[in-house]
Amino acid sequence: MASIRLFVSFVLLSGAFCRMEPVPLVIWHGMGDSCCNPESMGYIKKIVEKKIPGIYVLSLKIGSTLIEDMENSFFKNVNDQVTLVCDMLAKDPKLKGGYNAMGFSQGGQFLRAVVQRCPTPPIINLISVGGQHQGVYGFPRCPGESSHICDWIRKMLDLGAYTKEVQDRLVQAQYWHDPLNEEEYRKKSLFLADINQERFVNTTYKKNLMSLNKFVMVKFLNDTMVDPPASEWFGYYRSNQATETIPLNETLLYTEDRLGLMEMDQAGKLVFLGVEGDHLHFSKDWFYKNILPFLQ
Repeated sequence: MASIRLFVSFVLLSGAFCRMEPVPLVIWHGMGDSCCNPESMGYIKKIVEKKIPGIYVLSLKIGSTLIEDMENSFFKNVNDQVTLVCDMLAKDPKLKGGYNAMGFSQGGQFLRAVVQRCPTPPIINLISVGGQHQGVYGFPRCPGESSHICDWIRKMLDLGAYTKEVQDRLVQAQYWHDPLNEEEYRKKSLFLADINQERFVNTTYKKNLMSLNKFVMVKFLNDTMVDPPASEWFGYYRSNQATETIPLNETLLYTEDRLGLMEMDQAGKLVFLGVEGDHLHFSKDWFYKNILPFLQ
């Protein structure tokens, strides 16, 4: 009798495993983009759904319309955006068991803030595609359709990236990292200095980031958009100059282990991927080969 019950339990358990749904995926777009652009996030959603039948893919929309979503990628306080997204994800019943997250460009560091600040529901794997985790120090070019906005951004940053008005208003100023004036950056950066633990160490941020199974960072090896491209692998300019860059393992964030990145690295949780091409330029085959395994 016991053996029969064991057999029945095994059959039922096997059936349950067979019916398990894929891990959901949450996507956050980059600057000047929107949740559902068929040439960008809509395309990513489509090819993921094709390869992983039945997967729930949520592409985040910050605002009530696609135009508002795009505008908010330039002009809505990042901390407010992260709070909005945390609330949105917590209320989504399809995510309650956990999900993978994939951020494109600035969406990469925004989703990292979600990991650090909002552990429920949990993010399993975080994939940052061209995210600027140490910030930027320049805007060498911008999307053509948003050229007027990019001109305005440059003027605002020229006036003073760390003034309260610019920090409150301009998204890109909130991850502007001036290596020539680190003290002002640490003191006045509204967003990046906080999530990078550059004022004080929030042990909860560190614990939450270390809970990831994998933190995947994609760097575009011919990037002309991000200055410096090393930021995509958590590297940055050496302090007090804007010429020489250093890798993650030479930064204070790593050697002082403010975020737990050293421990994550030693545990094999950090994954560094390089792809030939300019910012966010990759092929479908490259995506399937290198990114899809972290979503399955």
